[in-house]
Amino acid sequence: QVQLVESGGGLGQPGGSLRLSCAASGSIFSINAMGWYRQAPGKERELVAAITSGGSTNYADSVKGRFTISRDNAKNTVYLQMNSLKPEDTAVYYCNAGVVLTTYFGEYDYWGQGTQVTVSA
Repeated sequence: QVQLVESGGGLGQPGGSLRLSCAASGSIFSINAMGWYRQAPGKERELVAAITSGGSTNYADSVKGRFTISRDNAKNTVYLQMNSLKPEDTAVYYCNAGVVLTTYFGEYDYWGQGTQVTVSA
């Protein structure tokens, strides 16, 4: 009923920048928190950054000061601006959203398919 489509991953240089986007579509009444998670090979998925519908943000310590999360509520889209990239940022990045549907009562958790980010010279 809801699809999250990510874009913007790829190869980045150490010290460089990449911008991820995630657009939600489907039977959406409203979206509460949206966030980005990442999973590196052999590691557990971890929260990178999250943002509430009101714009409050939360970041992992490892990305504070380098990454910025933002959202466009009118477009049901969340962004992750990644600056000063490091090789340890290499991972598959997943978008997450807490969605209130038009068809069922309650909030449901949705995930994107993931986009690969590789930081290498």
